[in-house]
Amino acid sequence: MAKVLVLYYSSYGHVEQLAHALAEGARSTGATADVKRVPETVPEEIARNAHFRLDQKAPIATVAELEAYDAIVVGSPTRYGRIASQMAAFLDQTGGLWVRGALNGKVGAAFTSTASQHGGQETTLFSIITNLLHFGMIVVGLPYSHQGQMSMTEIVGGAPYGATTIAAGDGSRQPSEIELAGARHQGELVAKTAAKLFG
Repeated sequence: MAKVLVLYYSSYGHVEQLAHALAEGARSTGATADVKRVPETVPEEIARNAHFRLDQKAPIATVAELEAYDAIVVGSPTRYGRIASQMAAFLDQTGGLWVRGALNGKVGAAFTSTASQHGGQETTLFSIITNLLHFGMIVVGLPYSHQGQMSMTEIVGGAPYGATTIAAGDGSRQPSEIELAGARHQGELVAKTAAKLFG
């Protein structure tokens, strides 16, 4: 049975929702899936004034525990077409794992959220995937077996590189059922790939 970590940072809850959908998809295969977040680095007063979601229930991850998982799915909102500084700060602490090759051959995947359709979803996914490849991980995307990402009847996120959602500039749009289904599908594929490699 594969052991999956869904590791995320979320300011307003959109990435958090995708994280839980990814874990649900992984668990549907019989895998265990933990959902954990990286620490907030924004001062509390600023975060409150910006209406950040400070009530997220997921436990805070530590760098040391990453190597205990067969697969790690990393999610971050987009900040100017790249990962948020909170996730970058966490990943910047993994040098010891990299030196030892502790994540070599494990499964990795990426997911994100942007304010608009053209807000840098794919470049953010690639900025996560770049980290995963430097760790020596095997990357699982979101293939077109998730037909929903080709929908022409509504605006949807999703890319072959990972699950995504669109939040709107004011954060009012929540992940659609198609986007959540894409996240579940990617989680399922990650867990199945890890089970084949480590089962």
